[in-house]
Amino acid sequence: MAGNWKMYKTAAETAAFFDKFKPLVEKSDHCDIVICPTFPNLPAAVDAAKGSAIEIGGQNLFWEKEGAYTGEVSGPMLVAVGARWVIIGHSERRHYFAETDQTVLKRTVAALAAGLHPIVCVGERIEQREAGKTEEVLHDQFTGGISALAPEQFAKIVIAYEPVWAIGTGEKCDDEEANRVCGLVRRLLAQVWGAEKAQGVRVLYGGSVDAQNAPGLMRQPEVDGGLVGGKSLIADDFEKIVRAAQQGKGMG
Repeated sequence: MAGNWKMYKTAAETAAFFDKFKPLVEKSDHCDIVICPTFPNLPAAVDAAKGSAIEIGGQNLFWEKEGAYTGEVSGPMLVAVGARWVIIGHSERRHYFAETDQTVLKRTVAALAAGLHPIVCVGERIEQREAGKTEEVLHDQFTGGISALAPEQFAKIVIAYEPVWAIGTGEKCDDEEANRVCGLVRRLLAQVWGAEKAQGVRVLYGGSVDAQNAPGLMRQPEVDGGLVGGKSLIADDFEKIVRAAQQGKGMG
């Protein structure tokens, strides 16, 4: 269960969140818990997460290790401050900052080279969904991007399906549809790397996940976890979502 904090919280607010969140999930060993704050708050999050199983990730990275790239952050820099994960190709990065399938691949390769665990995002916009192009869009995102990964690289990534049309729009992706498309993602993976390897990759769902819909989503066989936005900013809400993963998969 990964929390994407987007452009929210200060360092002080980050520390306050962990003070409340850590006791709530100290016995939650049924899943990996990852929180991805903004770059300036990474040190505060890493420090606050000490003594827990919570891991910290970045929200993006550049594909070069260093250089004249004003405003960018490299994989080794993330590792140096204690990050272990990184989100790549989020829909907001694609929409606002011109991320492409090709740059997603380059960032993914850079993350793996730095020893980070990439959470690679895919998904369709509302006009693509209404045109019946969900499968086509996902196919293009794979073939234009991460399908070029070597098998040993592929084995280390996590995929997050985020239906862009269901993020902050009031639209809902129901449990069965989330399961169907996460299954489609896995079949696309299998076409490149084989069914056995595709089955070993975790496919997360990320589209307005909250405490109400998380239990149903986590009961779906093709959904291996969640990439949570706004509700990961609130300790009580995110703890309920983490607990839903345990209940949904019949653990404990």
